[in-house]
Amino acid sequence: MSKPQTSSVPATAAAIASAREVLEIEARAIIDLITTLDERFARAVQLILNCRGRVVVSGMGKSGHIARKIASTMASTGTPAFFVHPAEASHGDLGMVTRDDVFIALSNSGESVELLAIVPLIKRQGAKLIALTGNPDSSLALESDVHLYAGSAKEACPLNLAPTASTTAALALGDALAVALMEAKGFTRDEFALSHPGGTLGRRLLTHVRDVMRTGEDAPRIHHTATLMEAVREISRGRLGMTAILDDDGHVIGIYTDGDLRRTLEKGVDLRSTPIVDVMTGDPRVIGPEKLAAEAVEIMDRNKINQLLVVDPDRRLLGALNMHDLFRAKVI
Repeated sequence: MSKPQTSSVPATAAAIASAREVLEIEARAIIDLITTLDERFARAVQLILNCRGRVVVSGMGKSGHIARKIASTMASTGTPAFFVHPAEASHGDLGMVTRDDVFIALSNSGESVELLAIVPLIKRQGAKLIALTGNPDSSLALESDVHLYAGSAKEACPLNLAPTASTTAALALGDALAVALMEAKGFTRDEFALSHPGGTLGRRLLTHVRDVMRTGEDAPRIHHTATLMEAVREISRGRLGMTAILDDDGHVIGIYTDGDLRRTLEKGVDLRSTPIVDVMTGDPRVIGPEKLAAEAVEIMDRNKINQLLVVDPDRRLLGALNMHDLFRAKVI
């Protein structure tokens, strides 16, 4: 029976050293791109801004994976884009490309046979071509309307063969394009939310306080002339762990929570005779119904509270919510 393998300290150190070298090489590849950026990047951004169609992104192999991600990032940040596989393009998918489109081709060598086979057809169609390569003198670079250097002097692969640093550089440059376009278009948080309706991100960006707050009888409240005992009954009835205290016109002047109740009982206060205004927390934290539910979470976290009153601009009570409401809405 073979013995179980044990960890080797030298092997661990070697693995960590190798990982650090990879990260340094890939980080250097991105940093080196900063010095290569010039007016060609601005021209590429302008080409896409002027595009009346869509951005079509393409690449083979590892470059294809990066191309898919660039298309996805652009599509989610206000620039309609999609990925086309260059080999499939030669068998019918090229019909997706129109004269109003901008075609972005990724190839580290700039000599990808599958891309070069469709370049003449793209040009004949009238679409603009942006090439991201690691070779400014390559066939793809020379055929393009705008060439952007997206290579690396050295791959992180010890054989200097597997696309590693070069694909990282191309990915970073694609992100730079997407962000530049996003800023040029004035893309907003609300627009971002519309393209991310699913998942936690979408819920945080789309859910407002009015969507989760409790209203009417479900929002506990008492008059400022009430006693502490009446406040305790309202807290129990409302099951929010608190009650709002209102003046004659329905304005919020205070809040009383179950935590306040525990502290009050420790002082031996008479529940039946004590006016609620003597023990309430005045000028409580409030929020408007139009605010994002994520902002309610931030206020609660910052002030270490579990409940929040919802008011109109005149501080009239509209509703209330607590952490459990936000958990149920999956905002947190």
